[in-house]
Amino acid sequence: MRKEETSKYISLILRHKPEVIGITINEHGWANVAELIEGVGRTHPIDMQILEDIVAADKKQRYSFNEDRTLIRANQGHSIPVDVELAQVTPPEFLWHGTGEKYVESINRSGLIPKSRLYVHMSQDYDTAVNVGKRHGKPVVYKVLAKEMARDGYLFYRSVNGVWLTKEVPVKYLEG
Repeated sequence: MRKEETSKYISLILRHKPEVIGITINEHGWANVAELIEGVGRTHPIDMQILEDIVAADKKQRYSFNEDRTLIRANQGHSIPVDVELAQVTPPEFLWHGTGEKYVESINRSGLIPKSRLYVHMSQDYDTAVNVGKRHGKPVVYKVLAKEMARDGYLFYRSVNGVWLTKEVPVKYLEG
């Protein structure tokens, strides 16, 4: 198996299903590295060096270690309730949300909602949003009136890997 497959499995464990390998994740999303390696190692080749390589090489910067590398967590994208200690930040004038054409009708009716995740994910640039949208079929990109949302009291966060997050984006703040 390739490191990419192992990385995707780790993402599944840390963001959605820690119970699959019998580990627990604390309230801030941290998992014990030794327990993760042991659990993942039952089905995927992994040791500390491979884990460090996966974290360092991940283009999307999905993971973070604590200072002494005894704990690891996914930086965002959780469907399990965790607080990854995101700092509230003021967004730029506009953010972008990429999705697939098949979701347009629902978004135009209900706005952007996190569905199975804790937050709606947005990009700071259009091109990144297009690439995200491509993962869901024919890409469609929405312009999010983020600064206006913030003025109206909506909170924004930025994950350590640069993804912008908010709880919801009502239709009135979207331009298709």
